[in-house]
Amino acid sequence: MKFNNNNESSNRENSQTTLSTKALSKIYQTGDVKVHALHDVDLSLYESELVVLLGASGSGKSTLVNIIGGLDIPTSGQVFFYEDELTAYNDHQLTMFRRENVGFVFQFYNLIPSLTALENVSLVTEISKNPMQPEEALSIVGLTERINHFPAQLSGGEQQRVAIARAIAKRPSILLCDEPTGALDSKTGVLVLDAIERVNQELGTTTVLITHNAVISDMADRVITLADGEIVSIDKNAHRSKPQELSW
Repeated sequence: MKFNNNNESSNRENSQTTLSTKALSKIYQTGDVKVHALHDVDLSLYESELVVLLGASGSGKSTLVNIIGGLDIPTSGQVFFYEDELTAYNDHQLTMFRRENVGFVFQFYNLIPSLTALENVSLVTEISKNPMQPEEALSIVGLTERINHFPAQLSGGEQQRVAIARAIAKRPSILLCDEPTGALDSKTGVLVLDAIERVNQELGTTTVLITHNAVISDMADRVITLADGEIVSIDKNAHRSKPQELSW
């Protein structure tokens, strides 16, 4: 594993560890064929930091995020959320962990077409312990003027920002974004990345952003690169670039 320490951005690493993994491995088996999606991954994520997971398709990025988000279980190894071992949880406990602590944003928006932006976000707040008002979540992502519009009346970038608002409305400790700009052009993608950065800065949410686009890594505190199911480098950015400074 390679570490680049020629910078000054390690302050967030002095924060408390939100989530960590130890010797995390995942093997998928179909008949006699075994695919090692992850192999002995050790990782720590810290409060309030923004991390980019970088790597080609098949490198293990999504598998890692699915496991730390409680959507999948590892073949071996451990996952900890603060002091609690997630890998010792049963199905009900994992469901509650996801509901109370994790926000997910995927490449496709998964909004309910018959509901307005406000109503899509309200679905989450109705089942959360300490939610923000849906209007507040939509304001954070810059959609105050669009709250009563249906998904079909919104652009792709606006729909993705509604999905982000829905993910953050329950005040999650961790926000996991899997290729959130993958279906968008660069100009629209920058608006989505700006919304993700605002969430990280204003709410202090530990944020993990999966991408295969190396340019996006400039906006992160740390860039974790995976290949063939292993972490091959962890690099710290001396300065975080603003999304508006990115182009691809």
